[in-house]
Amino acid sequence: MSYTLIKMIHVSSVVTSFLFFFIRGIWLIRESTILHRRWVRILPHVVDTVLLASAVTLAYKIQQTPFSDPWLTAKVSGLLIYIGLGMVAMRFGKTRRIRINAWIAAQCVFAYIVAVALTKSPVLNLF
Repeated sequence: MSYTLIKMIHVSSVVTSFLFFFIRGIWLIRESTILHRRWVRILPHVVDTVLLASAVTLAYKIQQTPFSDPWLTAKVSGLLIYIGLGMVAMRFGKTRRIRINAWIAAQCVFAYIVAVALTKSPVLNLF
């Protein structure tokens, strides 16, 4: 597969994964029963598997590794934090407030990951 096709799959998976996470957060806030449907619990895993596979393939194609490239290390670290916050938001948060706060924090971390991906820099100049 070409680099361009893999990158397109990766970016499409990122957008799909985030949009679905965002929608599930809205359902969480509204206390919708849709959130408990089987397909809603399974689909994110399918999308995230495609996302992870495309990420690993891209890293292999461009011959970059997380611990030798600071920006990639920042992305992987951010991803782990994002996953942890997502788990608190969607599954392990003890109260509704904790779950919503984790959902909001996860979106902030997602924004950081995207910014690092676009700038190839782990340090963001906000000013």
